[in-house]
Amino acid sequence: MKDLLWAIVALLIVVACSGATPEEMASLAAKGYYDHLIHGEYEQFLEGKNGSDSLPDSYREQLLTSYRQFMTQQENTHHGIREVRISRASTDTLRHLTSVFLVLCYGDSVNEEIVVPMVEQGKGWRIK
Repeated sequence: MKDLLWAIVALLIVVACSGATPEEMASLAAKGYYDHLIHGEYEQFLEGKNGSDSLPDSYREQLLTSYRQFMTQQENTHHGIREVRISRASTDTLRHLTSVFLVLCYGDSVNEEIVVPMVEQGKGWRIK
C-alpha cells in the first residue's frame, strides 16, 4: 500500500512540474482517494474529504464504518471494486468546483461512472 501512495505522490510531483491543468490535478487527487478506499485505507480516504480535519470523533467513526459497509456491499454484490480509472473532468469556474468523472471497475466486469466534486484547498485538492 505504501508503494501505491508513493507512486501517486511521484505522479503528482511530475504532473505539478509539467504545468498540469487544474482538471488533471483534481483527477489525480480524486483517483488517489478512491484508490485508498478500494484498498481498505478508510482513514486516508476520509482525509481526502474537505473539512474532515474538523469532524467530531463520533461522526468520524460513523463515516469510517459506512465506508467499510459500502466496500463489503460492493464485494458481495460485484466481487469488489478492482480498479478506478479517470474518465474526464470539467471545471465550473463560477463555483470553483471541478467535477471529476471516475470509472469504478468491478470484479464482475461491470463498470460504473461516478462524479466526484473536487475543490482546491491550499496546494491540493479535496473531495467536496
